[in-house]
Amino acid sequence: MAWYAHHCDGDWEHQYGVSIETLDNPGWTITIDLNGTPLEGRQFATLENNIDSDISWWACRLEGQQWRAACGPGDLGKVIDIFRSWAIPETPTQS
Repeated sequence: MAWYAHHCDGDWEHQYGVSIETLDNPGWTITIDLNGTPLEGRQFATLENNIDSDISWWACRLEGQQWRAACGPGDLGKVIDIFRSWAIPETPTQS
């Protein structure tokens, strides 16, 4: 939510955004537009886990300037965490 809010500048959100939809197998899809953000052009290695399962599975990839994920019905939080880990890397702690 914070990542999305940070990029809403009066223009970006009118052309781009985030969508979460259901799949009929069942599951979820997420599409996050990266245009006009610091993530535009950044590399992301395709990730897949247990994709032959009917219950718990997920796949994440870049497609053009969109980060896309599909997952099982209970794995939405997992793919959101994958995006957050990629989009907002941890800041090193101060010593």
